[in-house]
Amino acid sequence: MKRASTVFFALVLLVSLTALAQDSMQQGGSSPKPMSITGKISDDGKTFTNDKDGKSWTIVNPDAVKGHEGHHVVLKAHVYPDKNEVHVISLKMAGDSMNKGSSSY
Repeated sequence: MKRASTVFFALVLLVSLTALAQDSMQQGGSSPKPMSITGKISDDGKTFTNDKDGKSWTIVNPDAVKGHEGHHVVLKAHVYPDKNEVHVISLKMAGDSMNKGSSSY
């Protein structure tokens, strides 16, 4: 009887730990899928402003955008809307076709 209760306790513990691990993976234990977003890097390189909605995001790895401060770029990044942050994977300069007409005031 004592052995059966020990085995039962171990089984319950194993199932609980498995469920806990799955729950943490669903709640942000893994990174979101990378996405491409177009906008401007701030002059200090710490924020990114999205062209689509004008929303500003904190760049969690500002070293990834070093040298592109103030530039209009396309980021490939993990976006964390709950934290208002982006983690930059890569970037490229936005094409001139996006800027045409904006300087002909």
